[in-house]
Amino acid sequence: MTILCVRFQLPPTREADLPRLLGMLEEFTPVVQALPPDGALADLRGAERYFGRNAVELASVIRVRSLALYGVDCVIGAGPGPMLARVALRDAVPGVTCAVPEERDAIAEFLADKPVAALPGVGAATARTLGDYGLDTLGRVAAAPLSTLQRLIGAKAGRELHERANGVDRGRVVPNAVSRSLATERPFGRDELDPDRHRRALLSAAEEIGARLRALEKVCRTLTLTVRYADRSATTRSRTLAEPTAHSPDLTRAAYGMYEALGLQRARVRAITLRAEGLDPADQASHQLTFDPVDEKVRRIEEVADRARAKFGPRAVMPGGLGGLAA
Repeated sequence: MTILCVRFQLPPTREADLPRLLGMLEEFTPVVQALPPDGALADLRGAERYFGRNAVELASVIRVRSLALYGVDCVIGAGPGPMLARVALRDAVPGVTCAVPEERDAIAEFLADKPVAALPGVGAATARTLGDYGLDTLGRVAAAPLSTLQRLIGAKAGRELHERANGVDRGRVVPNAVSRSLATERPFGRDELDPDRHRRALLSAAEEIGARLRALEKVCRTLTLTVRYADRSATTRSRTLAEPTAHSPDLTRAAYGMYEALGLQRARVRAITLRAEGLDPADQASHQLTFDPVDEKVRRIEEVADRARAKFGPRAVMPGGLGGLAA
């Protein structure tokens, strides 16, 4: 067992702590891949030799260090490969690392009774299609003829599913993989009823997300809004953007649209979180050109503002609507 899949039990108000927790994992191995919003894969092959401990023992050290330094518990799955470690995570509980054995027969036994949806990447539609034919567990999928699976879900998908259900894990941990999402939260000092302050928080969050995306030279395809209330409940809405973007006004409009669609009536809001998902390189994204000179002007102003922020700090340039917002 050389791969760990770690899920940090971060409360919603501390999602921004994930980079620091990833840094803690990198003290054990440089081969760490983020799994936003609260997880990571870590390849411990070199660490096992260096520390003279196996992956399960190192998992215990990681758990203790996470609690001691950051006050964050975690659940950990371990396995010979990334896919198996992620499956093991489903059965892990705080304080106990769930480990998949390395022997082939033991791997098959571990997977046999798991539902098909336990495999990473198998969605509800695929699981439902297979279930209609009685292939509702990984053991049954593993025993099914490859040709049957390929007829049901396609040649490539069927071959990959057949291999993975039989414990073949061809994945690898990609170090320093670009996060597929970025999030920022705006908590209120007291439960906030004022819709104007809600909108200012959304504006601030969208501006920050846009600036961070542009600094990383990324664009996002989906924006997700989470509103948390005084009674600890929450509402989450997602919106796929018309085109991938890092343009703050576009992000702000999408955020406002999701907020308005909630139809909140005197809701006591405790915090607002905005998450950009489906990140792609900006140089691979297309932008629909317009004849609107205002749009071009706004984008040029945005570039200048980014340079000013990089030189003088993130609050050097702000939208007028945030002028009186406390730091």
